[in-house]
Amino acid sequence: MIKFAFLINRIQGMTFEEFVDYHRNRHAPLFTSIPEARQLVKKYTVSHPVPADGYPSPAYDGLTEIWFESWADHDAFFASDNYRKLVNPDESVFIDMSSVAVMVTEERIVI
Repeated sequence: MIKFAFLINRIQGMTFEEFVDYHRNRHAPLFTSIPEARQLVKKYTVSHPVPADGYPSPAYDGLTEIWFESWADHDAFFASDNYRKLVNPDESVFIDMSSVAVMVTEERIVI
């Protein structure tokens, strides 16, 4: 399993609340609406920071995780017309694309 973690920040002029609402209620349903998401994506999550006493302020406004069974599934998903024409253009509507950090991992469950 290949896991992609995208650490994202909102565009300038958008409040944190607007960002969370857009990410959860507009972008995520758009992402999951394309057939390739149901066929190729094993797990898709969107997360946002919550207050946590004793921890530093979050460096990012959100986290998107996308899991694929293989690189072939990854490549097919991101090359699909539905992703390229529908989902990808929506990302820059709410994400500051210049601030995106990505980590590609192969998850190993320890506990």
